[in-house]
Amino acid sequence: MRPNTMAAMILAGGRGTRLLDLTKKVAKPAVHFGGKYRIIDFPLSNCANSGISTVGVLTQYESVLLNAYVAKDQFWGLDTNDGGVYVLTPREKDQKGFEVYRGTADAITQNIDFLDSVQPEYVLILSGDHIYKMNYDKMLQYHKQQQADATIAVLEVSLKEASRFGIMNCDENDIIYEFEEKPAHPKSTLASMGIYIFTYKTLRKYLLADDKNPDSNHDFGKDIIPAYLNDQRKLAAYRFKGYWKDVGTVDSLWESNMDLLKHDNELDLGDASWKIYTEDVNALPQYIGDEAEIDNAYITQGSVVLGEVRNSVLGTNCQIGKGAQVIDSVVQPGAKIGEGAKVIRCIVADDVEVAPGAICGSADSSEIELVAKKFTE
Repeated sequence: MRPNTMAAMILAGGRGTRLLDLTKKVAKPAVHFGGKYRIIDFPLSNCANSGISTVGVLTQYESVLLNAYVAKDQFWGLDTNDGGVYVLTPREKDQKGFEVYRGTADAITQNIDFLDSVQPEYVLILSGDHIYKMNYDKMLQYHKQQQADATIAVLEVSLKEASRFGIMNCDENDIIYEFEEKPAHPKSTLASMGIYIFTYKTLRKYLLADDKNPDSNHDFGKDIIPAYLNDQRKLAAYRFKGYWKDVGTVDSLWESNMDLLKHDNELDLGDASWKIYTEDVNALPQYIGDEAEIDNAYITQGSVVLGEVRNSVLGTNCQIGKGAQVIDSVVQPGAKIGEGAKVIRCIVADDVEVAPGAICGSADSSEIELVAKKFTE
């Protein structure tokens, strides 16, 4: 990559414990979404569509499948002569001997040699577990216009939700003067999306200083951004308007899948101008309406549906048995719903079998049920 360009670093190493058994053996960014996609497809596709040719994917827990998947970088059009997708794993070990990143900032610090070899002028830091479409080049242009040392993408949230996020307090020009991590009494509703652009030379100095600090959490939100503010570095807020979802819980993953069924859905997966690339390029998702058996279902090719499906998302190669009902649910690729079974307000994990006549979930439940192993009850 030539100087005066931007490299992206995708943080894809979280444990994903709130997704329960979905991430027991699979890294969170490798979890399926929307019938045929994986969560990691979204930041990778955004990079490809934004003209970013060099992307580092920083993996850690349960990363075998994710590493193999990301290594097939031809799916995102990132296998260029002057770039590509690079899988970057931890170099340091914890007390138990496991290779780990100590925090989000440490993940970048451990890979400074990679960035030095790339020689970017700017570094884009991303999370690997968000569903959204975003033009990072527009954010970079904003960063340059503001002559900022760092630019942070922000999203307007409700005051009720604000305590769940890192909140940016800005002046009238959207220059950040204060950052509050999950404040009990938020002063604004501008929530950090965990998307940062840094001028690399400056960031490199802060990362190396942070690495030597024994009291640091080695985290962007807790350490690097506060350090920038303490030194009166210029931090700009970039306001994002569009669909964005953190799918870190079973409920949020279900909700984001259900959003695909809405007529006014902002996340158009069929938009040819901003493609979401994935491994299974031939299985094109489609809406199917059949009042006799299927009503408003988002179904991919290769599935066999003999029962009733309503307001649900089906993955590739699913089987819905005769007389079965799938209502308000997400059925991941390869899952089988037996004859006469009922699946209501559930996520059925990949390749899981629901036995004939079994009943999963309930229309009256406030929580989404996760079916992650063979269900026989």
